[in-house]
Amino acid sequence: MPDVNTNSAEAVSTTALHQGEAAFFDVDNTLMKGASLFHVARKMYQKRAFTLRDVAGFAWKQAKFILRGENMSDVHSVQDSAQKLAAGIKADFVRELGEEVYDEMIVSKIWPGTRALTQEHLKSGRQVWLVTATPVEVAGVIAERLNLTGALGTVAEIEDGLYTGRLVGEILHGPAKGRAVHELAEQEGLDLSRSWAYSDSYNDIPLLTTVGNPVAINPDAKLRRHARENNWPIYDYRSGRRAATLGLRAATGAGVVYGLWKGIAMVRRR
Repeated sequence: MPDVNTNSAEAVSTTALHQGEAAFFDVDNTLMKGASLFHVARKMYQKRAFTLRDVAGFAWKQAKFILRGENMSDVHSVQDSAQKLAAGIKADFVRELGEEVYDEMIVSKIWPGTRALTQEHLKSGRQVWLVTATPVEVAGVIAERLNLTGALGTVAEIEDGLYTGRLVGEILHGPAKGRAVHELAEQEGLDLSRSWAYSDSYNDIPLLTTVGNPVAINPDAKLRRHARENNWPIYDYRSGRRAATLGLRAATGAGVVYGLWKGIAMVRRR
């Protein structure tokens, strides 16, 4: 009798079993360490599209983001600043910028554990989508480089190939993520009750509760409590996080400012 490849048969069976399902991943602090938009701002400074003062503002918000997790007011502040600064910039330039940012900055920030989860879902036959407040152009590059199904992100208005400084719709954050996933599920014929979602932030409860299998990754304090109360899985890939957080909180204001100044000076030298 000819040999039968049972592994291949099992793979086909598993793939068919999970068709119509999807896994949705937040980006900042879930897929990667820190805020992706900060790295975009840093690269735009290197391209002389932003000033050093602009980057300093992003750097301060990035430091707070890593220290205390996602904050709604910070997210909206960063997005508003980015939109105003991007007004008049060519859309093609931002797309090319996203490619450079991924290669030079983002790829080294991706959590290996989260990336492994995306690949396991793909192997199982599920669609894998990024759902993020990050500009859709940058989110799309990340999704392409990781061979994911696609990305949902914040959409900026473009006229005559230039950004206007306005948004199309709303920032993809908080409740907006839940609505976007519902719309995508209708378009793709997805069963959300059999799907998965991953995030680090309590602000993403609307996303996490949209699916039947919510998971907390590198959660902030409020999401960790919520996950425990609801028996959700919790994955934390931040080695030494507790010691690092305590050290940062113990630092003097002068020490934090000095550290940021050194970081900005490094960007300037580059």
